[in-house]
Amino acid sequence: MKADFGLSPPGRPAPDWTTHEWFNTASPLQPADLRGRVVLLHAFQMLCPACVHHGLPQAQRVHAAFATQDVTVVGLHTVFEHHAAMTPVSLQAFLHEYRIGFAVGVDAPAADPSDPIPLTMRAYGLQGTPSLLLIDRQGQLRLHAFGAVDDLVLGAALACLARERD
Repeated sequence: MKADFGLSPPGRPAPDWTTHEWFNTASPLQPADLRGRVVLLHAFQMLCPACVHHGLPQAQRVHAAFATQDVTVVGLHTVFEHHAAMTPVSLQAFLHEYRIGFAVGVDAPAADPSDPIPLTMRAYGLQGTPSLLLIDRQGQLRLHAFGAVDDLVLGAALACLARERD
């Protein structure tokens, strides 16, 4: 029996990211820009304890381990609470202090000011933060996890996706 480590079969293209600012990259990114690579999208908030203590360190480890291979780590700062405290200026200081080196996009807020859910968060149906999504080489969403994902399970899922070819 082939282990899939929670990966879903291809079939749902990853939605575009609707962002209004980027850090640690020269230009905005989209899933289509990263075709041919496996993408780990880590959705977080800088005031989320599980993000700070588990999700972001895990994303940093993946970035350090796989950056020269076919895996790209992208952060999505998706703020659905405490909006006044989590500004791009605060995020920039946070990324510097925590030495986050991978690209991080700031999820765009909904057009309706009374709607706290940012656009990319809504497009992906995220339940909260931390959320981890894996996108395969063809741009298909293959894993959608809310909460902490075990390092070994994530490593196995990344290895499975990295082995897949056109």
